Parts: sequence; C-alpha cells; structure tokens
Amino acid sequence: MSIYQITHTRPDGTDADRRIDGFLINGQYYTIDQVIDWIMKGLHSFFVLVWGRRVEVIVKQHPRSGRWYLTTVGDGYPPNNLLNLPAC
Repeated sequence: MSIYQITHTRPDGTDADRRIDGFLINGQYYTIDQVIDWIMKGLHSFFVLVWGRRVEVIVKQHPRSGRWYLTTVGDGYPPNNLLNLPAC
C-alpha cells in the first residue's frame, strides 16, 4: 500500500450533493470516485497536512443517502480538512 498526500481539491461541479469532485495528488488529478475506490480496496491511503501534522483521509457512508464520501479523521480542527485545501 502506498501513502499519498492530497494537496489540492477541485471544487464541486454539477453534482448537487458533492462539495469536491477530485484531488491533486503528486501533481496528478484524480476523481473522488477513484480515491474512494483505492481506499476501500486497501490499495492506497491518503492524508492532508494540517499545521504540519498528517491527518488521515477516510471513507464514510452517508447515513441517509448511503453514498460514500471522503472526510478526515477527527483532529480538533474543522470537521473535514479536505474542504480547507486550495483549489486546483
């Protein structure tokens, strides 16, 4: 398994229930569906840096819609550190 840092996000497109469409990882763009798939299959793990600390990116399932989404583990900072990353 490889571990990658997510540095940028691509903000929401036409999908009303998503706030992020994709990510910049090592200079390459990947869709949110690709990243979710890799995490769920145990192929790769991802993190963001918050005040110099690694914060793990995890997959959760929305309780009402059943849709899978990405968030970060609780670290005492805003609920989802992915939303604080710069846009690509």
